[in-house]
Amino acid sequence: MSDNPRKFEAGPDPFGRKWIVTLRWLQNAISIRHSDSVDVKFELAADDGTEMDKVVALMHPYLLEAAGKLGRELSDSWCLRLAGQHVRSILETWDDAEKTIVTPSLEQIQEYAAAVR
Repeated sequence: MSDNPRKFEAGPDPFGRKWIVTLRWLQNAISIRHSDSVDVKFELAADDGTEMDKVVALMHPYLLEAAGKLGRELSDSWCLRLAGQHVRSILETWDDAEKTIVTPSLEQIQEYAAAVR
């Protein structure tokens, strides 16, 4: 699959499965759950038929700090790529896999920002 942040392949997970990750939406979470974050929702489908949803909550202060350190603007496309990196990390490590809403730390966002430059 190409370098498409809206639909991509991830994995293998610790169980050997490959996943297709598909963007559903990106929105400011203040309006839906009173959170100072950008929420990015993905649908995940494994090659064995397993499906799950993940909402990656990118905290706005963390985004501003990471963007400032890189001298870049905060944009939807950048948030989408950061959230995709977090989904990849979840699938590869299985950390927080049981959660629907996941919130990467500032350190994780900075790591993802360096990777998607």
